[in-house]
Amino acid sequence: MPQIIQEPSFRESVDLMVDRAIAAMELDAGTAMAVKSCNAVLQVQFPVKIRGKIEIFTGWRAVHSTHRLPAKGGIRYAPYADQDEVEALAALMTYKCAIVDVPFGGSKGALVIDPSLYERDELEKITRRFTLELVRKGFLSPSTNVPAPDIGTGQREMAWIADTYKHLFPEDINYVACVTGKPVQHGGIAGRVEATGRGVQYGIQEFFRHSDDVKNAGMSGSIAGKRIIVQGLGNVGYHAAKFLSEEDDGKITAVIERDGALINDEGINIEDLRQHITDHGTIKNFPGAILETNGIAVLEKECDILIPAALESQITLENADRINAKLIVEAANGPITYGADEILNKKGTIIIPDAYANAGGVTVSYFEWIRNISHMRFGRMSRRHSEMQGTHMTDVLEQMTGEKISDIQRNKLTRGADELDLVRSGLDDTMRNAYQQIRETMLRMDNVNDLRTAAYVSSIEKISRSYLDIGVY
Repeated sequence: MPQIIQEPSFRESVDLMVDRAIAAMELDAGTAMAVKSCNAVLQVQFPVKIRGKIEIFTGWRAVHSTHRLPAKGGIRYAPYADQDEVEALAALMTYKCAIVDVPFGGSKGALVIDPSLYERDELEKITRRFTLELVRKGFLSPSTNVPAPDIGTGQREMAWIADTYKHLFPEDINYVACVTGKPVQHGGIAGRVEATGRGVQYGIQEFFRHSDDVKNAGMSGSIAGKRIIVQGLGNVGYHAAKFLSEEDDGKITAVIERDGALINDEGINIEDLRQHITDHGTIKNFPGAILETNGIAVLEKECDILIPAALESQITLENADRINAKLIVEAANGPITYGADEILNKKGTIIIPDAYANAGGVTVSYFEWIRNISHMRFGRMSRRHSEMQGTHMTDVLEQMTGEKISDIQRNKLTRGADELDLVRSGLDDTMRNAYQQIRETMLRMDNVNDLRTAAYVSSIEKISRSYLDIGVY
């Protein structure tokens, strides 16, 4: 009989990766336990009348850490959701926020539901009732616990949650900050929808700014021309693939979806593929690539950059040895199991870990939360002043040189930054600084040889410092 390979669960994988970092730091056992422990988990079960029948829905909200407030993390709607997964994702949020210096604790929520089985009005009723349950138990508030979109949820669900909270607390002037990822017209911020995919792009760009790191991955040069495989063309995978191909000239040679994979070594046009999926509901019969029905096997196709942007546990002990990517960028949460991570490290495969790579979402959520708390859009007080300074500068240049500046150059010099410009600038700065901190951690510690362990060390150093400086009671 073939031997059955036993792997740790998603939560156990996260804990094992954290333990590896704690061992490298030689952190004392008490502080390590304080950092790792999940503070609270709420399970709710509530009835909703759907199509004349009462259905019972089960959901969770886990708070891993409140060393910073509010605790932050998405709410997913998925039929496979469970408490173990929610606790693991809440822990990841704690470490993720610390890695990118976002002053939040970690939280996560989930509802066991397949959204595709319900009409819009039914989902609204379910979401509003779930919100009520979270509020009643103290697991939703602008100051203590702030959700965001995740798998199966989006701007629409976040708007319903914010509106429900507003009706429950009409005197709270900060009600709109109880959730992030809202539509822009309802208190959201420009750039939030694309934020996680944009953060993946910025993280890869920063990696390629360090020639030694690129050389260690067996590559050279820039992103341009690199063969990229993306697994999952949801919100994150779509935006990452779009930006890397259209702005950085990367070549998307394969896209893996639930109904197979598309392959074209000359490059797949992501916008055309997205439109095909929108029109037909499948990647099948897309004219710009060859269909491979065994999609998961395409993870093993040779490439420069592999971006798993779907679900956790996609690269495992079973297939890790056959992965042929030089650089893996974890756009999804936990796509590589602990055992697979060790195999890939021994092979010399460079991995940019999820706790850093997909932190763009929470970073821009932080910007949105700040915007909501301040009750002012970014750039309102400075944009026109910047434009006037730019205009004055171009006038002086023309006077000094006697040459007329072209309209294109004048527009570039005089244009003041709008909110989207500032959001992208802040996200780029965040991803650059965080990668540099991770890299510096790896360079200064002789017993840390991979970016994941370095990222967790960087994160745990910050979290443990807050406990040690303030005290644990």
